[in-house]
Amino acid sequence: MLCELCVQTSYFSSAKVLHHERAGSAERLFSASSAASALIVVLLVLSGAACRQDMHDQPKYTPLRESTFFLDARSARPIVDGTVARGQLHDDTLLYTGKTNGADATVFPFPIDARLMARGQERYNIYCSPCHARTGLGDGLVVRRGYRRPPSYHDDRLRNAPVGHFFDVMTNGFGAMADYAALIGVDDRWAIAAYIRALQLSEHATLADVPAAEREKLEK
Repeated sequence: MLCELCVQTSYFSSAKVLHHERAGSAERLFSASSAASALIVVLLVLSGAACRQDMHDQPKYTPLRESTFFLDARSARPIVDGTVARGQLHDDTLLYTGKTNGADATVFPFPIDARLMARGQERYNIYCSPCHARTGLGDGLVVRRGYRRPPSYHDDRLRNAPVGHFFDVMTNGFGAMADYAALIGVDDRWAIAAYIRALQLSEHATLADVPAAEREKLEK
């Protein structure tokens, strides 16, 4: 019995010593971890302050700020004579303005083929039909809901208008219609103008305008 009591006493004493040793190790580990975390926070604050200060104090000019370095006192330097932004030369007047000698052009700047007509129809249906309708009559969905009605493409005035007129209206806007230059590229504006011509022809075409191969289908 005495031996068993000794064993138990020895066991509990050893466990108590081991507990204190573990507690001390954990405390030392926590203290070291806390010190490291505090050091990291301090370093981050200092590095952040240094970066912020560098960004604030860097030598720079804000737009239109006066400069004492240049003789004209302007910090913004003038563009060198003859400088043209890449892709913005626009030296083809007909292509980019739809005009020849200052008047609306009566011709297209490139040949019109089936591929271009299909592209024009697609772009027209996306951008133009909400107001002008797919028929060109001017009774599109937004018009039926109260928006100002545009003129029909089939009116004599627009049927006789030069093709450059439609390009110009898409580029610069007209009346209640805003310009679409930012939404529709130059080539696509011409493609839409070609499709408008096709719509106009479709409403006023005669049997003689139909190709012979297709005429037989209509006559049947």
